[in-house]
Formats: sequence, C-alpha cells, structure tokens
Amino acid sequence: MPRSSRAPLGLQGRLVRLHLLVLCGMTALLVGVQTAYLYGQARERLGERALTTSRLVARLPVVVRGTEAGAQNPALNIQVNALRDGAGADFIVVGDRRGLRLAHPVPERLGQPMEGGDNVEPFAGREVVSVARGSLGVSVRGKVPVWAGGVGGGRVVGVVSTGYLMPQVWSLVREALLSLAPWFLLALGLGTVGAVWTARRLRASILNLEPEQIAALVGQHRAVLAALREGVIAVDAGGIVTLASDRAAEALGPGTSVPCRLAPVWPELAARPVVRQQNVELTLRGQPVLVNVEPLEGGGFVASFRDRAEALALADELTHARGFVDVLRAQTHEYQNRLHVLSGLLQLGRPQEALRVLNAEIEADAQFRQLLRDVQVPRLVALLAGKRERAQELGLGFHVAEDSELSPVWERHADTLVTAVGNLTENAFEALAGRAGTVTVLIGEDPEGAQIEVRDDGPGVSEEVAARLFTRGASSKGEGRGYGLAGVAARVGALGGNIRFTRRGGQTVFQVNLPTPVQAVAPLERA
Repeated sequence: MPRSSRAPLGLQGRLVRLHLLVLCGMTALLVGVQTAYLYGQARERLGERALTTSRLVARLPVVVRGTEAGAQNPALNIQVNALRDGAGADFIVVGDRRGLRLAHPVPERLGQPMEGGDNVEPFAGREVVSVARGSLGVSVRGKVPVWAGGVGGGRVVGVVSTGYLMPQVWSLVREALLSLAPWFLLALGLGTVGAVWTARRLRASILNLEPEQIAALVGQHRAVLAALREGVIAVDAGGIVTLASDRAAEALGPGTSVPCRLAPVWPELAARPVVRQQNVELTLRGQPVLVNVEPLEGGGFVASFRDRAEALALADELTHARGFVDVLRAQTHEYQNRLHVLSGLLQLGRPQEALRVLNAEIEADAQFRQLLRDVQVPRLVALLAGKRERAQELGLGFHVAEDSELSPVWERHADTLVTAVGNLTENAFEALAGRAGTVTVLIGEDPEGAQIEVRDDGPGVSEEVAARLFTRGASSKGEGRGYGLAGVAARVGALGGNIRFTRRGGQTVFQVNLPTPVQAVAPLERA
C-alpha cells in the first residue's frame, strides 16, 4: 500500500507548534536554571553540615590523642564510624599530620594516604568546604584541622574530613524538582491553552487565510494594480495615502512616495466628504480627471481616477460605434422593405411597376451620391448615407444641401467631423420625433476653414437648456443625457473651432466652424 502523505499544517497548527516549542524551550531553560540553583543550595547545606560534624569530631579527646600519636587505634576508628552513622554522612575520615588515614569507613584503607588533594588549607589551620574525588567517589566535604592544645592555641596535628557523596546531593535536587513539577506542568498547560487561543484569534483576524494564500493574494493585488489603466489610491482615516498604483503615483507627481499625506498632493480630493461618488470632475495638477470614491469600513476610502480627455475619447468612440450600428440597422430595414415591395410586385404579376420602383431607388441614390461628390472625406460620406437611411426609417426628410464640398485635407480630422455631424443630426431626429419634418445638412469650405450647418424645423431648445447647452448634463431628455453636445464642443474647441446655436426662420440651426488643418498645425511646423 502507498504511504499516505501527511497534510501540511495550517497556520493555526504552525502557531501552536511554535508556541509549544517556545514553551518547552523556556520550561527546559527554567528547569536548568532551577536545577543549578538547587544544586548550589544543596552543596552549601551539605557543606555546612559537613563542617559542623568535622568540628565536633576534631574536638574529641580520642581524636586529638590519636592524631598526636600518629598510630593506628581501632577504638578511634570504631568511635568515628559510630559518629558518621549518627550524622548521616557518607564518610568521616581522620588523618594525621602526614595525611595518613587513622579512621575510615573501609578498614582496608586505614594507614593509606588521604585522597583529593585538598588538605593544604586544613594543615595551614583553616577550615574549608570543597568538592573533590576521594577513594569513595566525588563528594562535598568539610575539612577541619585538629589542634593539639586547643583550637587555635597550639599546633595542627591532623585533619578531620566529613563528606557527602554526589548521589546524595542529586537526591536533594530531585526532591526539590519533584516538588516544583506541578507548577512547571501548570505553566506548560496554561501556555498551551494561550497558544491555541492566540492562534485562533490571529487566524480569524486574517480571514482564515494561510500564509501561502496571503502571499498569493498580495501578488495578485500588485498585478491587478499594475494592469489597471486607471489610477488607484487608498487613503486611511487619518488622510494618509497608504497605497498607490504605478499610474496613480505618476499622476500624483514625481518624487511622491507612499505613505504620504493626501492634502499636499491632492488638496481638492482631500477637502471632499468621504461618501460614495461616481465620475466626479476634479483637477489633479492642472489636469481634469474623473474620480470614483468608495468609502472603507473603519474610515478612509479608495479612489480611482482617469484622465477626462481619455474618458471623452472613449465615449466618442462608443458614440461612433453606436451611430454606425444604428445606420446599419436602418439600412437593413430599408433594404428589407424595398425587397419586400419588389417581391410583392413581382408576385402580383406587375414587373413593370417593380422596375419603376427599382429605377426610382437607383435614381434617388445616384442623386444623393451626386450631392456628395465634392465631399471627399469617405467616413463623413458614409455617415451621411447612413443618416439618410435612418431618416427614411423614421419617416423624416433628410437633405444634403447642393454645392456641399470638403477637400481631402480634412481626412485628418475625420473623427471630429463624424462626431459633430453624427451628434447634431441625431439630435435633430430626436427633436422631430413624432412629427413630420426635415433635417438639412450643409457642408462648406473656404480659405478660412470649414463650416458645417445642421438645420431642422423642430420646436427648438428651451431657454433653460439653451443657457447651458454645451455643458455636460444639459438636456431636457432626462438624467444620463446631455453629453453629446459637450463632447462635440470639446473636440471642436481642441482644434481651434467653435459651435453656435441659433433660431432662424422657424428652424433650429447649429453651426460648426473649424480652421483649416494647415492653420491648426502651422505653429508646430514653424517650431
């Protein structure tokens, strides 16, 4: 059977394991420190007990006489060993001035030299506590000199060494550690519970995401910001820009680094209330932009913005596309109607009448093309042909004035011409909706530039709308309208031209004047 793969630990498991490792390490360190402390305490206590016992033994007359004589005395060894049992020591050794054992727990070692190398201090008349290895092993020993003629009043004739072997020392340490074990276990348990609780709180605060998921989201977030054509900034409740896309950082100005305060780099946005806003016109470093604002929970907001000129250009492209779609749809309907008429006449056995209808259509098309023969901007001609079909679909008259002309030099401004004529004729169609009427287009050219005039015999524009006719949102058709004429005025003005509105002989007249392309680019050519 294949070995089952172990699932990787999640964030909570990793945090708990990390906390447990830290707790175990701290507990082990604490146990080590406590053990060293307890060892020192046990050594000090046993050393004091050893010194006390050695002092008592060194004052015994039998010990003083034995060490002065320097000869073996069985009675001395028996008495000292009895004292050892009473004191609970592991050994009591009595040595003469030469360091030879006069009393020892092991009789075979009597008369042999004492071991450990720590008799220098006692023979010099000083008491000492030491840890040394003797014949019985490593021990804590207390050594006291034996004085002839009283303590400090005569000469040193021997030494008494009382010792406790290390197993007894460690036995005391183990007892102390066992008494502290419940507290260690309690601390470890509380730490484990705290680690689990902290891990769960942390995981909940990061939306139950794993570190790998957070890293992936951050990478995706950066890629999305880099791919956006709009500028995006995030501002916290204190007015600090905490995030900015590359395009936004470039628009905010060279040298702008995040984080930074919003007010110095974009005071107009900083002064606005933090509410949801769409397509608000503001100015950033002298450039008009359209801004969308989305408030954040807990304060702050996210703002996206784009250049107003780019937005208008896109709107114009969409308007062109929609206009051409309407033209194609109108042409499709008209051709279908004509085909139906021809098909019906042929089915009724009236081929001559069908031929007359067909010839009339051909002649009308030829006449219309003849009117446009001097308009040498193909896209504009195509638009006018489509508007003619659109007018027929709406039941309106549509005429292009005779002698309309436009030279090929205007092809470079075909987009502006199509935008202007398309918007103006469509507005005229809407003005005539539900009534009979005619729309007339006049296109002319002279040395000063081009003139376009669109007339209709509709009711005209109300005084309220006429006062702000070429501003965004000026319309009597309801919300979301009134952007076409503003866009036309912006594009015409960008070429140095102008657009005017007037009423003449009961007709609504819109006039567009454009300077010749040569005049418009002459300053650049001279430069």
